[in-house]
Formats: sequence, C-alpha cells, structure tokens
Amino acid sequence: MSLEGKLVSEINIKCDGDVFHEIIMYKPHHMCNICPDKIQKVDIHEGELGTIDSVRLWKFTHDGKEMVAKEVIEEIDEEKKLVKKKMIEGDMLEYYKSFYLTIHVETKGENNLVTWILKYEKKNANVPDPHTFMELCLNITKDIESYHIK
Repeated sequence: MSLEGKLVSEINIKCDGDVFHEIIMYKPHHMCNICPDKIQKVDIHEGELGTIDSVRLWKFTHDGKEMVAKEVIEEIDEEKKLVKKKMIEGDMLEYYKSFYLTIHVETKGENNLVTWILKYEKKNANVPDPHTFMELCLNITKDIESYHIK
C-alpha cells in the first residue's frame, strides 16, 4: 500500500472566479467573516500576501476540532489563477510527512471552475486519506460563492 496520495476535486461556482482567486491569494483574512465556523484566523508570518515564500498561519475547524496550519506559498501563476502551498507546521503534519494544496480557478464567462488538489504522504498506512479535509475545502468554496452572490 502506497503512503503517497493525491485527491482532486472540481467545483463550479457562480460568483466571479477572479474574486474567488483574489480572496484566496490576497484577502484570506476575509474568510474569517465569510465562514467563521470553518476559519477563525489567518495571519501573515513572513513576506507579503500573494507572494512566493510568504508564510501564513491558519486557525480553522476540521472534523469538529480546532486546528492550526502554517503554510508557505511555493508557486503562483496569476494568468492561470493558480497557487500551490506547502504545509510546514501544524496539526495536519501529525499524520502526514508532507502535505501540498493547489488551488486553480478557470474562468470562462459565467462558468468558473475551482480545482482543489491535495498531494500528501501519510506517516503510516493507518492514516486515512484526507477526504474530510477536501470536503472542508469544498465547503469553504461554497461559502465564498454564497457570500459573493448575495
């Protein structure tokens, strides 16, 4: 059994894809107001928002537990509205040796497709694949969509 894995989920959103990307990249602290039941705090620890090598600390609720995650932005492609992040500290790394999160937004008129990619390596075979974390990401996407189409 392989300890490495990859989950990919796509979700169509009705709100503007550029607005969604802007929140993810430059205004993540707004998510505390958009979905306070899921994200309680986002702080920038190093660098500036929306730049490679910037470090953010997230306080969020996952599976009914308050958790923290520190991430570093490794890749940004503004043209493709893509960001790739690596978790460098936090609760998820108790279970995973490595954990990467990629968010990509495709905008085509009124059709906006958000793709979430989780790449990870489990610490052992008893660690589950992060399906519930992917569900959290998709629910955050829905919350951002609902907030912006009001």
